[in-house]
Amino acid sequence: MELRIDRAIVAEARRLAQAIVEPVSAFIATHSTHSVERAVLRLFGADGVGSDEAPVPNLALERIGSVRLASGVARWIGAGVAETGGAPSDMARALAEGRLDVASFDNVPERAARAALAPHVALALGRIAARREERRERLARLPQSPPPLLYVIVASGNIYEDRTAAVAAAEAGAQIVAVIRSTGQSLIDFVPFGATTEGFGGTYATQENFRIMRAALDDVSERLGRYVMLTNYASGLCMPEIAAMAALERLDMLLNDSMYGVLFRDINMKRTFVDQHFSRMLNGFSGIIINTGEDNYLTTADAVEQAPAVLASQFINEEFALRAGMPQAQIGLGDAYEIDPDLEDGFLFALAQAQLARQIFAAAPLKYMPPTKHMTGDIFKGHLIDAMFNLTSVMTGQTIHLCGMLTEAIHTPFLADRALSLENARYVMRTARHLGDDIELKPGGIVERRAERVLREALALLRRVAEMGLMESIAAGTFADVKRAPDGGRGFEGVFARAADYWNPFEDALASAGLSSVAG
Repeated sequence: MELRIDRAIVAEARRLAQAIVEPVSAFIATHSTHSVERAVLRLFGADGVGSDEAPVPNLALERIGSVRLASGVARWIGAGVAETGGAPSDMARALAEGRLDVASFDNVPERAARAALAPHVALALGRIAARREERRERLARLPQSPPPLLYVIVASGNIYEDRTAAVAAAEAGAQIVAVIRSTGQSLIDFVPFGATTEGFGGTYATQENFRIMRAALDDVSERLGRYVMLTNYASGLCMPEIAAMAALERLDMLLNDSMYGVLFRDINMKRTFVDQHFSRMLNGFSGIIINTGEDNYLTTADAVEQAPAVLASQFINEEFALRAGMPQAQIGLGDAYEIDPDLEDGFLFALAQAQLARQIFAAAPLKYMPPTKHMTGDIFKGHLIDAMFNLTSVMTGQTIHLCGMLTEAIHTPFLADRALSLENARYVMRTARHLGDDIELKPGGIVERRAERVLREALALLRRVAEMGLMESIAAGTFADVKRAPDGGRGFEGVFARAADYWNPFEDALASAGLSSVAG
């Protein structure tokens, strides 16, 4: 099954995406954020909590102060290592606990600070590279079934209960397990510490929770003879820190979008653009597949009307990811089957959108999200709608498939709900595995006309955004009918201009390895 689409329009759309992202990249190259600097500390091993249970990375930044921070946290940690011979993590804790006065390092030459940190940077990146190699070896030894890869969510609030649910889901056929985050975590400007059992609507993303879930899924993978992937969420005010922790604990996927936090969590856009860049550099190096959030557009606006905006956002997300050094094989662009079930030929419209993305982003591991907005609590109708979603996914060769739940809109899914959803998906994908390969679309038919219209309208939208500027376009409500101000939203106070001597050794190392075209 193949659409006859105008490749010249696709090429022009990509050129416009480059023009849209270029000014934002210039901003990224001259700014950093508190969360980027805390991620640098975490990569050096800084962890734990200090006074009032505040995380050590947060406390260390407070002790350094905004004036010195403009040079980058590494400048002062490196100076401390040069003076004392201690480990970077020891410097961070000493700062956090007030046992070290950063002013005493003002006269340490920058060259000495850089030299002192060089082996520690290599050690940190070596640890991440080793985790990446572990994933490669396990996937080779424990291969997965062909895509679409079946993805389910666990979200009890208690990591130990989530562990039990994740193992049960894997045994029922899940190939990817996501631990959804506790409600509101994306809005807190720190990462909780340790194993947590008190989350609401989800479980806190912490490094220890990552470690617990990774170990459980590794165990069940060995028992089942197939690798089960682990996913969490990097969107929010701590995007780079979560990317760093995920790299160290061998997560396989992270939800990571260039605009999701801006549009749907009112996080400052300048903060988000800087954070997503460094987090994606880390994801690229660690082999983590990102999942972008275009599906969220369709929860606030009509799927038919917003289809061009979804496609335009995919082009923009792709360009941001490429500029962070991510290979196409790790750019999991998103979409969703949120078509109104009462719309005549709605299935054909959904098929057109999914196939259009598949052909345009041929090397990307596309993520396809299930119907949620039009679910009513009628579990029988819901299960049938999910089957149509499953059919669309397998026909169009989607890669990452979040299983729809028949009890959507009623309650958090039970284990039995997940089992039924996985059974539905496995049946449809087995019985229709090669349907898309065996049919041809009618030239000029409904599917092809719909795809052509979406592509042309996406191009027109990209032209408007290129003329106006991305930040100004978001302020005008261009995406998802949501308006956000460039200097508004949460976290703006954590954005700062880099000083002339700013230094982020991890950004430099990744950029010199060819993993970024936007290094400061």
